[in-house]
Amino acid sequence: MRASPVWLTDRGSYGVLVDVRIGVSRSPRELTIEMPDNERDATKDKVETALGGDSGVLWLTDKRGRTFAVQSASIVYVELGVDDGGRRIGFGG
Repeated sequence: MRASPVWLTDRGSYGVLVDVRIGVSRSPRELTIEMPDNERDATKDKVETALGGDSGVLWLTDKRGRTFAVQSASIVYVELGVDDGGRRIGFGG
């Protein structure tokens, strides 16, 4: 995956966003949350704590300040990736 600069703040600073995809049991769609790249390690620690049984709920806050809660027992998988600036459609790389 390729990192791309994206607009993060009103002050004109750029940064890289991380796509966090969470698969939830008994749900046909995954939950996708965009977070600043500098929160990657903290997010990974939160996920490990939630899946380790120390917490019943995984709480994450996205780049817009929205807070998401996912019941730890319902998490099937978590993918931490870098936002590549858009989805590609069609055949080929």
